[in-house]
Amino acid sequence: MNVGLVAHDSKKKLMQNFCIAYRGVLSKHMLYATGTTGRLIEEVTNLNVHKYLAGHLGGEQQLGSQIEHNEIDLVIFLRDPLSPKIHEPDVVNIMSTCDMHNIPLATNLATAELLIKSLERGDLEWREMYK
Repeated sequence: MNVGLVAHDSKKKLMQNFCIAYRGVLSKHMLYATGTTGRLIEEVTNLNVHKYLAGHLGGEQQLGSQIEHNEIDLVIFLRDPLSPKIHEPDVVNIMSTCDMHNIPLATNLATAELLIKSLERGDLEWREMYK
């Protein structure tokens, strides 16, 4: 499965810790992340991550394009709802595109853990048939 990983600046440490905790699950899948988030994940987990540009430089748009082409199966986007972002339309676009293409999306740690455990159990294999 192809897993998209994005984290706003204030959530990057949380994303690193999440990826450390679920390294075993994530290592069995292809990981895609915006540039800085991907680099930080690689540094602490030694997982291979395909890195897009930094989010504010177009990385969120690159991820959105892959979602539109049904090439991403799951997105974990740890976002900071309290700090408005200049590129907020890209954030909304990712969420809307996931909804349009039935791609599971987590925007907080609680939902991310539910989705990663579902991924581990094989509950998301329906995505293979959906493609």
